[in-house]
Amino acid sequence: SGHYFIDVTAPTDKVYQLKIVWFRVLRVVYFHLAGLYGLYLVFTSAYLVTTVFAFLLHMSSVLSWARNHRIHHKYSETDADPHNAKRGFFFSHCGWIMVHTHPEFKKKISQIDVSDLLADPLVMFQDRYFRWSVLFVSVVPPLLAMYCWDETLSNAWHVVFGLRFMTTYNCTFLINSVAHLWGNRPYDKFINPSQNLGVAIFALGEGWHNYHHVFPWDYKTAELGNYSTNITIMFIDFFAWIGWAYNLKTVSPDLVAARVKRTGDGSHDVWGWNDKDLTQEEKLKATIINRKTRS
Repeated sequence: SGHYFIDVTAPTDKVYQLKIVWFRVLRVVYFHLAGLYGLYLVFTSAYLVTTVFAFLLHMSSVLSWARNHRIHHKYSETDADPHNAKRGFFFSHCGWIMVHTHPEFKKKISQIDVSDLLADPLVMFQDRYFRWSVLFVSVVPPLLAMYCWDETLSNAWHVVFGLRFMTTYNCTFLINSVAHLWGNRPYDKFINPSQNLGVAIFALGEGWHNYHHVFPWDYKTAELGNYSTNITIMFIDFFAWIGWAYNLKTVSPDLVAARVKRTGDGSHDVWGWNDKDLTQEEKLKATIINRKTRS
């Protein structure tokens, strides 16, 4: 299954022309209007407990999300990048949802290795039945609000669904837009992804984007900081502590220093742990936490 926002049909030799998909435009506009009205209801008539449901997340399957994230890193800010920030703030934030994908994306997506995910039965199960999860995050919560504490239909729909969509999606999209345009770049000044504290706060730690694009295989997505500005890592560390997460790769101080030192010479970026451009020297300098050896 492809990401439901992205057209992955075969590319053609025709010259690319930006083509707006008006149904997607209307859908995004409606969801944002519903979210704004839901925000108004939070402060006027909705029950407090109803607001809790506004922060449930529903985007795409693990397989689709990981595949698109990998091509975003491998071909960042090129036509193969689904939300190429060089096409402007609006496009990288949400405009990419409203148009047909670029032929270059369709050409490169088949080259992205997701064999590790295809071999994972849990990932494939979630991908196969992902669309049914819509019921649990978009339909069931509003019904619970109406049934359990007599919330009105309008409040339940606009707060639990509309406000949820607007807040979670925009916080996520800040990573593709703001974090690719504004902030400092201490690890590589020649790429646009930047360190942005504001995005880190709203996206629960995903704002340290210059570091993340230089070392995308570091599970922490940041060199410095703590759980207060990287809440996502708190959960990963907890799962590592109880044994559910393992082989967590992070970057040693020596490797960070070497990377920073040589950035000015225009050398290539490191794209992923098993990427052909990642040298053995860099692998040997990496620190692997909670290492698990396959039998």
